[in-house]
Amino acid sequence: MRNKVISFFTFGLFLILAGAISKLFNYSQSNLLMAIGLVFELFAAVLFAWKKINNK
Repeated sequence: MRNKVISFFTFGLFLILAGAISKLFNYSQSNLLMAIGLVFELFAAVLFAWKKINNK
């Protein structure tokens, strides 16, 4: 489970970074990239919290 959280977190960071860089080049889908990155970040946070709650 830990590897899944790290994978979702790093992929989310990559998408946010790619969206920010594409924003500099006026790419029309840059907001979508950043939004999908935020979804992956939130999903990683939920998985992390779920794991912490279930371990108690």
